[in-house]
Amino acid sequence: MTQQTIILGIAGPSASGKSLLANTIVNGLGSDQVVIISEDSYYKDNSHLPFEEREKINYDHPDAFDHALMFEHLKKLQQGESVNIPTYSHSQHLRLPETREVGGHSIIIVEGILLFSEEMLRELMDIRIFMSAPLDVCLVRRLKRDVVERHRSVESVLHQYETTVRPMYLQFIEPSSRHADLIVPRGGENHIAIDTIQAKIRELL
Repeated sequence: MTQQTIILGIAGPSASGKSLLANTIVNGLGSDQVVIISEDSYYKDNSHLPFEEREKINYDHPDAFDHALMFEHLKKLQQGESVNIPTYSHSQHLRLPETREVGGHSIIIVEGILLFSEEMLRELMDIRIFMSAPLDVCLVRRLKRDVVERHRSVESVLHQYETTVRPMYLQFIEPSSRHADLIVPRGGENHIAIDTIQAKIRELL
């Protein structure tokens, strides 16, 4: 009998601590068992558009993602197959030629802002966790991350936050929290929640 593959979904606003929580779980359970897949890898490939047009896309709307491909990959991983996950460049707003091969893990952690807005993705998940963090805290974290890691200007980050990030949070992300099994305040620093999640994963394994 093959071991069940557990899919754990972590959703929540941008810069709410999803990656921190995912990495903390990996460190606690051992990386040979666990793999993290980011929803960001599945942004649609817009390489046919000039950079100026790619910059104008609303990347916080469900339509910006290729959720169908993500669903297909998660189904294959659930069945023990390997898949090639796309690599996405946030600075260029396009998919890169390189891919990342993933397969053979007993726990798949999927993290992203809009995972719970898609019923087909929600249904695949054994545990659904929503990260709750005040929007002003998320904005400060996002500013630090996007300016340093993604080489963007402060003005462009603030403009995007006002025009798409905050409105899309209110329209899609926050309402999707009702599909969560667990809502975690304070993100990856919430050690009580992390211990509870790790205990539940061990129980499922």
